Amino acid sequence: MGLGLIHYVPLIAYIGFWIMCAVSLTGRPLLGLYYLIPFLPYRTMRDHFFDYPLGGNVLTILVIAVIVGALLQGKRLPKSKLYWVWLVFGLYLYISMWYGTALGNGPAPLWITDITFVTWKDYMLIPLTFVAAGLVVEDRKAVRTVIIISAISLLVIDRSCLLESMSRSWANFDEDKRDGGPLGYGSNQTAAFLAQFAMFFWGVAEFVKRRKYKLICYGLVATTIFATMYTFSRGAYAALLISIALLGVLKDRKLLVIGFVFLLTWTAVVPTAVRQRVEMTQNSNGQLEASARERVRLWEAAQESILSSPMLGSGFATYQLTQHVDNLRDTHNWYVKVLVETGIVGLIIVLFMFQQMLALAYRLFKKAEDPLYRGFGLGLLLATCSCIVANCFGDRWTYLEITGMLWVLLGTAIRASHLAESEPVAELATVDSVAAINPYMAYR
Repeated sequence: MGLGLIHYVPLIAYIGFWIMCAVSLTGRPLLGLYYLIPFLPYRTMRDHFFDYPLGGNVLTILVIAVIVGALLQGKRLPKSKLYWVWLVFGLYLYISMWYGTALGNGPAPLWITDITFVTWKDYMLIPLTFVAAGLVVEDRKAVRTVIIISAISLLVIDRSCLLESMSRSWANFDEDKRDGGPLGYGSNQTAAFLAQFAMFFWGVAEFVKRRKYKLICYGLVATTIFATMYTFSRGAYAALLISIALLGVLKDRKLLVIGFVFLLTWTAVVPTAVRQRVEMTQNSNGQLEASARERVRLWEAAQESILSSPMLGSGFATYQLTQHVDNLRDTHNWYVKVLVETGIVGLIIVLFMFQQMLALAYRLFKKAEDPLYRGFGLGLLLATCSCIVANCFGDRWTYLEITGMLWVLLGTAIRASHLAESEPVAELATVDSVAAINPYMAYR
């Protein structure tokens, strides 16, 4: 900043959390949610909070403060099956940990020092964020503000990614040059986040009416896709391509033609380093390269575990406690991990959750009259599709940094769907009121 003030940014942000806790508990929980959103993905910023008291827990404390503040104000959740799905899933995962303990696969999940309980606790912050958004977002203005804050948050992540990527030479692909990114977990995880929200704002842009804002929205999408390209994540590339194809089917058929042309010419269009990254799935002898072979070996080992306990799995959060290929702690496919740890029962719950997410977004896109809600629904549908695809390449689901903002938007979408349903009623009431005063106005 020129005055050395940048060193005080983490302290100011940390103090802001405590201020927003007080604000949330004393009558303005919506402001707490607004403050929360930019910090959900920005793990590297939150890591600076560890230098201060309770710094590692301020995010959780603020989420709880928003929920408690909303309940004290008499706010209630809108009706949605997604809340019940999360409740069932959270309880099932906790019981699953005890099942894993009974099998001898992990410690009893009794306290915050037990690794399985810590994993479950951190995971459950995602549905708590979802609940917080559902409680405090109550009108169109709040829906629009959540979208705007999410856009600003995405732009900050884009900037961080691009500054890091552009500081390196990418004449050729080099795995050692890939950075962990602002999410703090690795470039593949950052790429999954970017792909989700590039598609979300692409969907929103399709229904923006004012030219200036439409250009801003498309500019954000282009910037995010460019940042995604330089994460060199093949999973994110696949998520983008499939989501763009879905956008072509649902809204803009020209994208199908453009996509087909791109698939024929991509090697001449993308940077050399990107082409090298995509083509390195196989070596010159036609064999799988090291990363791909590693994944196949993980899946083969996981298959044996699944067959040994197909219905209930080995217990939630137990995979990380056992030895695997190259000492990895992830199956590199979240659905495989769900089957290994929670069995067919866990996978059924997950698939039902995805169905509810997609149904919510599609209904909002198709049934709402307000362009804001329609764009919101389409964007959410595309983001969810991107999320589903990205999880085929690793765990991109249980990280708050990747999906936290998505669940804020889903909580907001539930409220938006209820607001959209009430719009025709409100309009009819207005017409009836006018007609009562002047019957001729009813036909104008």
